[in-house]
Amino acid sequence: MGIFTYQSEVVTAIPPAKMFKACILDGDKLIPKIVPHAFNSVEYIEGNGEPGSIKKITFGEGSQFNYMKEKVEALDKENLVYSYSVIEGDALMNKLEKITYETKLEPSPAGGSICKTTSKYYTIGDFEITEEGIKAGKEKTLGIFKAIEAYLLANPNAY
Repeated sequence: MGIFTYQSEVVTAIPPAKMFKACILDGDKLIPKIVPHAFNSVEYIEGNGEPGSIKKITFGEGSQFNYMKEKVEALDKENLVYSYSVIEGDALMNKLEKITYETKLEPSPAGGSICKTTSKYYTIGDFEITEEGIKAGKEKTLGIFKAIEAYLLANPNAY
């Protein structure tokens, strides 16, 4: 088993607390509403969103994947940090044990916020993650993030 780590940053005009609330705390409801082709549904199998909770995400039509299960690893509402692992589903392609993401929202010097994400891919056997695979996942995630940002800019009183 190997571990491949990838870090990324995205800057947004939305303040950190507002983006955290929309993306993380209410993302299970908001994302299927504003980006229905990304997620068709999100349902909690165990818990209600706190650490240890497990949720099943069913992908939208046209996705190459059907579903995934995520386990909430950490949720720090004060420091705006969220960590979860993809623990099951065809998104793991039978080549990954799990994928763990840690997201932190921080104030940006120009106003708004910086979303910092660390992704860790835990491979099975000698499978190696390619840059193309990382890039494809990053682009989908960025698309969802930008859709939430656009929604918040168009609906300033939403959160």
